[in-house]
Amino acid sequence: MAPASDTAQSKGVTIVTQTRVAPDSAADFESWQRNASRIIATQPGFVQQTVLPPSPPTQLDWVILQRFSNNKDALSWVRSNERERLLAEVRPILIGQDDVHFVEDASGVLPAPASAVISTRIKPGQERPYREWERKIAAAQARAPGFQGYRFEPPVSGLQEDWLAILRFDSEANLEAWLASPERAKLLDEARSFTDEYRTRIARTGFDQWFRIDNSIPSAPAWKQNMIVLMLLFPVVILFNAGVQSPLLVERLGLPLWGALFIGNAVSVVLLSLLVPWASRWLDWWLSPSGGSPKTELGGVALVLAIYVSSLLLAWRLS
Repeated sequence: MAPASDTAQSKGVTIVTQTRVAPDSAADFESWQRNASRIIATQPGFVQQTVLPPSPPTQLDWVILQRFSNNKDALSWVRSNERERLLAEVRPILIGQDDVHFVEDASGVLPAPASAVISTRIKPGQERPYREWERKIAAAQARAPGFQGYRFEPPVSGLQEDWLAILRFDSEANLEAWLASPERAKLLDEARSFTDEYRTRIARTGFDQWFRIDNSIPSAPAWKQNMIVLMLLFPVVILFNAGVQSPLLVERLGLPLWGALFIGNAVSVVLLSLLVPWASRWLDWWLSPSGGSPKTELGGVALVLAIYVSSLLLAWRLS
């Protein structure tokens, strides 16, 4: 296999890092991550970063996705003295070994509702039996309930010795069911003769494609994201119904209700894709995963609830 820096340089690549932080050092890690993000943003070829905080009990790791426009620039960052200096600063608060992997064409990398990143180090000269076994387990997991997709990546010459697999499922329950299944346990036993090391780490996410508050900080917790979406969706639906759907689409144009509802839903989705990022910037003081002080947490919830009440009053006035 040719070195990664010599092939497919026009393709995007994502550096997938999973790391575990000491429980009492989460705030220190967030502060370090903000500084690291400011530095990586200045690197050649850097496109975007997404940070997914832990979500116990399933996901215990911080998952950091760093997107670059090509392999060459991604490799340069990983091998840079600046990155090594940053890692030296944070190592005292980390637990165990980081998993760092390269995945080309990041369109399929971002986690589904539940994803597992599996890295395998095989014994020398065992590539052929491993590939045959990998095809076997890929066919088995594709039959598992909730299975959504599978990425398989070979090692990166001179940088990544592990073989990488990314499983995507529609829910944590279905992912956990497959990971704990007797069929998978039997297949893993078959692979013991040609594998040296095997690690599985889980990642999960919510409406992350809408919540680009600041890529230097982790994504907001799912329950806060859901509150924001509802806060914006209800008034959009009410106003569109009162101003467009009923008087124009139904009464003037004579569209059936189901057609008018479809148009209304389509318009709502488009508007939310614009409004949610704006609202998340406006509420970034509350959306932080750590939440700040209890007063900040309560203040954010109270504000969103007040907007709920205002929207209900508006709907009542328009009805």
